[in-house]
Amino acid sequence: MDNSPAVGYPAHRRLRARMRLGLGFASAVLAAGCASVGPATVAVDRFDYSTAIADSWKQQTLLNIVKVRYLDLPVFVDVASVVAGYSLQTGVSVNGVLSSSRAVQGDYLGAGGQAIYTDRPTITYVPLTGEKFLRGLITPIDPKSVFSMLQSGYAADFILGLTVESLNGVRNRSTAGGTLRVADPEFTRALQLIREVQIEGAVGMRIEDDAARGKTGVLFFRGDDVPADIVAKSVELRQLLKLPPGQQRFTLIYSPVRGGTGELAVNSRSMLQIMMAFGSYVDVPQEHLDDHWALPALDPGDDGAQRAQPVRVRSGRELPPNAFAAVKYRDHWFWIDDGDLQTKRAFTAVMFFFTLAETGGNDKLPLVTIPAQ
Repeated sequence: MDNSPAVGYPAHRRLRARMRLGLGFASAVLAAGCASVGPATVAVDRFDYSTAIADSWKQQTLLNIVKVRYLDLPVFVDVASVVAGYSLQTGVSVNGVLSSSRAVQGDYLGAGGQAIYTDRPTITYVPLTGEKFLRGLITPIDPKSVFSMLQSGYAADFILGLTVESLNGVRNRSTAGGTLRVADPEFTRALQLIREVQIEGAVGMRIEDDAARGKTGVLFFRGDDVPADIVAKSVELRQLLKLPPGQQRFTLIYSPVRGGTGELAVNSRSMLQIMMAFGSYVDVPQEHLDDHWALPALDPGDDGAQRAQPVRVRSGRELPPNAFAAVKYRDHWFWIDDGDLQTKRAFTAVMFFFTLAETGGNDKLPLVTIPAQ
């Protein structure tokens, strides 16, 4: 092997050029290592973590609804914090040998590099327990919060059918006490009417300050610029709910019995009652009903069951590919079909009501220390 230098370009100059190339490569690697990896992860992490938390929240809520139908204990675990920690370590090495033109080993240049990337997320879970959580689970939701959902655009018949036991003493379909009770015909008709009146903008709700009660919710009916048929429906609605026919304004109060003059008594449900009401629409496998593992459903021939099926949680041995939310319980899958918009809307509302009910625990969160990388 001929190690003699090329004519006009001595060996030491050739090696120096190579070393410059090697140093340039090392500088490029070091520059890349000095760049921060943090900003590039924000777009990915924010959406990936939020999607994962939302999916797990849906699954946890659905599982607890199913468990309530089986008289099992609902358990909630909250994601208290997510801390994503990254580290990127880089290193380069450049070495070489410059020999004389007569040396046997010739010239030598070596360059190397390495990079170590570490992704170490820290996720903290907090079981929801304690007095505050229990109180939030069994305390009826404030009627103001219920009717605020109507004001924000939710259908009145849907929200009231899900969240109230009675309106001014007129009773809704109920699962209280482990037994199923059909809704009063007046209640079913009242929900239909209030929805039709709501669509026309003839009913509304606002929050007012009361010197004695503090902030109170007020339901009012519009009488001006309203079609005659809607006025007639408003009159019929007040008759069904035993409200004075000529009064346009009613203060919302919580009460299981009829309110006084100028009051609309709302016997709102707690989150546990809402879960039980939702769970009554779960398709429990027949073998589980035969073994008395779960509460029975309403008789399909009952007028109350035939009138409406607002939500439905399906069940089966196999998980379908188009599930909006799905959980496995007692060797069966329970799911909400992605094309069932009515059930999806009801299920999402249940998750909203968990926020309104303030079911979060009051325990101190653990202190998480993340070392600098």
